[in-house]
Amino acid sequence: MAKRSTSKDIESAKTLLRGRPIVLVGLMGAGKTSIGRRLADKMGLPFVDADHEIEAAAGKSIADIFAEHGEAYFRDGERKVIARLIENGEQILATGGGAYMNPETRARIQDGAVCVWR
Repeated sequence: MAKRSTSKDIESAKTLLRGRPIVLVGLMGAGKTSIGRRLADKMGLPFVDADHEIEAAAGKSIADIFAEHGEAYFRDGERKVIARLIENGEQILATGGGAYMNPETRARIQDGAVCVWR
């Protein structure tokens, strides 16, 4: 049986973040958003879904962005949004399924966040 986290465990984990976000990466449908929400609640941190932030920044759905502008345009916007979100510090950030494939995004996550593959 798994040990329950105590408030001391959570505070110790938050200390290790040193102001960095926890960024969840992985394949589409792997559960990054679902697990991210639960982890954020448990740790008392904000939860941010990169796909929702991209849609808000563009003022349209991801499907519409792809249909109207193509994948390269979407990935460029995704890269910019994730870079901005990482700068926001301690939070739980769920990325889209293909985000980690971009070398610049991958490097930014590795340098400025705690990366968790889901």
